[in-house]
Amino acid sequence: MIEQTWLLWLVGAACASTLMVATWALAVRITDASHVDVAWAYGTAGLGVLYAVVGTGSTGNRVLVAALAVLWGGRLGTYLLVNRIIGKPEDGRYQELRRRWAPNVNRAFFVFFQAQAGFAAVFSVPFLLVAQDEGGISTLAWIGAAGAVACVALEALADRQLAAWRAAPENRGRTARNGLWGWSRHPNYFFEWLHWVCWALIALGSPHGWLAIAVPVFLLALLFRVTGIPETEAQAVRSRGEDYRRYQQEDSVFVPLPPRRRTA
Repeated sequence: MIEQTWLLWLVGAACASTLMVATWALAVRITDASHVDVAWAYGTAGLGVLYAVVGTGSTGNRVLVAALAVLWGGRLGTYLLVNRIIGKPEDGRYQELRRRWAPNVNRAFFVFFQAQAGFAAVFSVPFLLVAQDEGGISTLAWIGAAGAVACVALEALADRQLAAWRAAPENRGRTARNGLWGWSRHPNYFFEWLHWVCWALIALGSPHGWLAIAVPVFLLALLFRVTGIPETEAQAVRSRGEDYRRYQQEDSVFVPLPPRRRTA
């Protein structure tokens, strides 16, 4: 059984790699790497659907995996496509990477895109473990599923609040402080991370389910050390300067907390 599970995971990893090769080819053609984020969200959700279709677990577990994966990936991927891709220039983070990696930009982005394929394979592990579980849906899994849905909703709320802030002409060049953004500098990242904590709960009762705990731990490292918060905040400082530095002093970096107000 374990051999079949990890063979299926390797098939999923190969699918993710192929998707990212195609996305990289598109990025080279149009000189815009932003599509990698959309491909990652849709691709990771697609792996969940793949595991649900061909997995050997109970029908309930496989339906749960497919439903939650589509809900999460469909929401995130579509949001990124509509708000960050269509009619927009290349994301500033990727423009900065393009500058850093010159003159070997295409080669460097190929490696970067394949790393995203690896991340998709890692993040799909909880989907795989649950889709291979032949037992029923446990109470802990139902709690985790409810939490995952709530996190998707709260991340969507944070995205809508940010979009509303940016749509107001008077806020041009200013950092969003409305709603959840007044309590955390990265509420979208926080609820994304918490979503994967919930998936660890869902998978915990499945065979080898403890492996799913590695996903939120891995994501936390990515957010604080690699491609998440450091790059996002560096870009924000470049674009908004002192306004964002003041925001860094006043608001929690990750967990939503009451804002600190400077006395001077």
